[in-house]
This record gives sequence, C-alpha cells and structure tokens, in this order.
Amino acid sequence: MSVRRSGDSAGATALPDAIANHPLLRRAPPAFLPYIQLARLDRPIGWWLLLLPCWEASALASASMREGPSVWHLALFFIGAVAMRGAGSTYNDYVDREIDAKVERTRLRPLASGRVTPAAAVGFLVAQCLVGLAVLLSFNGLTIGLGLISPLIVLIYPFAKRFTSWPQAILGLAFAYGALLGWTARTGELGAPALFLYAAAISWTIGFDTIYALQDMRDDAIVGVRSTARLFGPRVQLAVGALYAVSAACAAFAVFLAGGGWFAYAGVAAYATHLAWQTAQTREDVAPITALRLFRSNRDAGLLLFAGFFAQSLAFLF
Repeated sequence: MSVRRSGDSAGATALPDAIANHPLLRRAPPAFLPYIQLARLDRPIGWWLLLLPCWEASALASASMREGPSVWHLALFFIGAVAMRGAGSTYNDYVDREIDAKVERTRLRPLASGRVTPAAAVGFLVAQCLVGLAVLLSFNGLTIGLGLISPLIVLIYPFAKRFTSWPQAILGLAFAYGALLGWTARTGELGAPALFLYAAAISWTIGFDTIYALQDMRDDAIVGVRSTARLFGPRVQLAVGALYAVSAACAAFAVFLAGGGWFAYAGVAAYATHLAWQTAQTREDVAPITALRLFRSNRDAGLLLFAGFFAQSLAFLF
C-alpha cells in the first residue's frame, strides 16, 4: 500500500479525537500509522460501540435459552467488530475526503491530508472486509444471510448527511445491527427480544452520535453538512433524553420477552442511570472536549447493559 506524506508531521501524531499517546501510534512503524488512523484503531470507542450490541444480544439470547454464554461467539464478534469498524471508517473517509479537508477536526485524516492515496485506501478497505467476511462465515446460515444485508446500510451512511438531517438514524441502523446477529448466531432464529434490542441500540446510537456531532456544529454549518445536533439545536438535551429513554425502555422490554431475570433488569437499570447522567450534561453549547468525553462514556453504558445480561446467562451455570 502506498503512502503519500504531506509536509507536516500529522502522520506521527494523534488526531484530535484519538486516544492521546495511544500505544499503536507510539510503537507501530511509521508506514503503518496512516492506516491505523484510517481504521480508527487509535480510537477504539468506534469498535466498542459496534461490538456491544452483538455481545448484549448474544448474552441475552444465552440467558433466554437458560444456558451459559458462548465465549467463542463473543470472541468472533470482537474480531468482526474491529475489522468492520475499520472498513466502515475507511469507506467513510474515502467518500468524505473533500469535506473532511474543510473541517478543522478532520482535516488531518489520512485521506483528507493526502497521506494515503484513494487507491491504497480501497485496497485496505477490501482487506478489512475479507476479515469480516471470514468471521461472518463462521456462524449459521440465518446469521450469514442477515450479515450480508448490513453493508447496504453502511454504503448509504456517508451520503446521508448531504440529504437528511437524520444521518445519525442511518448510522443507528448500521451500528445496532449486531443486536440481530448476536441473537440469531446463538438461537438460530430471529426472535422478538432481538428486534426490541435492535430498536434500543438504534435509539442509543442516534443519541450518542448527536452528542458527538455537537463538536462540529460550527464547521458543519459552514460546509452544509446536516446532523441531528444542528436539527435539535437548543432542544438537544430534551431530544437526547427522549432517545435514551426509548432505548432503556426497549431494552427492558427485550429482557421481559426473553424471560426476565434480576441480573438482566439490573443491567438495564444501570444502563438507564448512565444515560440519564449523560443527558444531564448535554447542551447545545457544550465544550467539544466535554461532548467527546460524553460520547466515549457510552462504552461504559453499553458494558453495564452487557454485564447484566452476561451475569444472567452465567446464573444458569450454577
């Protein structure tokens, strides 16, 4: 893969929303750095948010079957989430490379800054998709069939901000999709709990990505990029709160349909409490660093929900 470096040293430094002093940025060979950034490996929150609906659904399915969790499935979903998050980010940056060059937070991304050529990015994209496909083919036929549909949503997402103020909803359909796959991989069928967990994850994604978009409201207005953050404006706290309330309610109903359990409901309660904490700090004029911190905290929100479901499935081993 060829790399074309710009005159600055951006290839060796963290981008604005990356983990400061990330080990991969410090230890990887210089030629690999733009690809690490292109796949967002220096920003692990992305693959966490893609992974967690998979894990939550798998654990809740195990609990509904009165069985322990499938560690093998959880491991496969981890590999798949990292690969497909990288592929989605690479595709998104390829489509948005001209817009990214005009936005302060994104102008140093590898494609926007010219450190990776479009042709090299396409090759990298294909390689990551092949890893994701290998993971998908490890599951049952229903899961494979459903998994082959999801890239269609991903293909639409980068263009959504050009024609709708709800690109976060398109992202939600894509990021939450693991709630369906996690369930079908474990049970072999698409049950009602999975559909409600999918709805919960969609609402959750719209909410946290609205918070994320608060960082770019000024630049988005200049370049004409739409978002729910711009749409909600001064009502953003109310809107995010409503989205998070829907997410918690759908998650609770998914647990009910799956057979309940104290640990599972405790996970939903902890999840709802974390989302309420986020909502309390959300404002239209929130500082970008605060918006990023709130966005990143959704890893913990998702882990709380997963922990409840995982504990519920473990309870059947004893």
